[in-house]
Amino acid sequence: MPNKSRRWRYGTAGTPPPGYGTAGTPSPGDGTAGTPSPGDGGIIRTIMQINLKAFAMLAALPLLAACGQDAAPPAASSPSVPTFTLAQVADVAIYPERSAPAAVIGKNEARLSAEVAATIRALPVDVGQIVKRGAVVAQLDPRDAELALERAAAALAQAAARHGQAQSQLARARALREKNFYSAEALTQRETDLLAAAADLRAVTAQRDTARHVLQKHTLRAPFDAIVRSRSGQLGELASPGMVLLTLVDHSELQLAAQLQPHDAESLGKAAAPVFAAAAGTHPLKLLRVSPALHRESRSIEARLVFTGPPPPAGLEGRLLWREQQAYLPAELLVRRAGRLGVFVAAEGRARFHPLPEAQEGRPPAIDLPAATQIVTQGRHALQDGMPL
Repeated sequence: MPNKSRRWRYGTAGTPPPGYGTAGTPSPGDGTAGTPSPGDGGIIRTIMQINLKAFAMLAALPLLAACGQDAAPPAASSPSVPTFTLAQVADVAIYPERSAPAAVIGKNEARLSAEVAATIRALPVDVGQIVKRGAVVAQLDPRDAELALERAAAALAQAAARHGQAQSQLARARALREKNFYSAEALTQRETDLLAAAADLRAVTAQRDTARHVLQKHTLRAPFDAIVRSRSGQLGELASPGMVLLTLVDHSELQLAAQLQPHDAESLGKAAAPVFAAAAGTHPLKLLRVSPALHRESRSIEARLVFTGPPPPAGLEGRLLWREQQAYLPAELLVRRAGRLGVFVAAEGRARFHPLPEAQEGRPPAIDLPAATQIVTQGRHALQDGMPL
């Protein structure tokens, strides 16, 4: 008999749920009275599985807590300690090399010019030839000068004769005056004639000397031991006064002329061993002087140096090289603190910021620190003034 007392949980009153037959007739799959259906058993098993999982999780909580108490906490990561490298100023200092254009010149350079108008008769020297002091380097036609000298010599002889006659006349007049045979006025006249004759003699003598000097001007001689740099005159050409015939360069006292920027003059004056570098090699030098005058065109000043060894040939061009005695630091060692550029130095185990007022970004700064001073070369960007090293 079907259980008439069961209450329906689904649907409306008196209407069985899906899966059941009509009233009083059990649906297929329904058991006997008091026996649960297969659908009720699945629900019970699901509830039991959920309860078992919850119980297992609750039982595991004390174990997890105990494990958490025994395990050591993870070690905190310690910050990396910066490393610093120190170096002495003597080991990192640099001494920049300076240079300037320069050329070898003679102490003297003469442009021999004609002093008289005459035809060039001879030019016994040529370009590149070495001549000794006093050697004949050019000869002008002297015939006109020789004739002028002869005229001056004749005039001199004539003036000398008149001077001698005036002397004799004065001596005779004085003798007669002692015997009262000659008047005082006549004696004075003789004395005046002698003075005039003496003056004429001196004038004619000077004319003779001038003619002789003009004749000497027709022969040009080397004023010093020299090298013939250029020859402008040509044989048979008429030379006029002021016309350049030859250019001679003194080769006995060669010097180096260098064009410097004004700010390099001081460093050159302190340089120990300047050299002249050219294609033929290098030559040691010694500073002679630096001109204080500024060239208007190039805005440079000239320095003169002498060679301490065998000099190169005159006219050779190259570069004057020297090293500064002022020590500089590499530009990459500069750091900026509080708006100032400087370096960190080690003092009593601490970093001390040493400002360099004249320093500029990207340029090696000049320093005045002792050579044994230790400078921080690595790790300097992490430093502050007073930090321990």
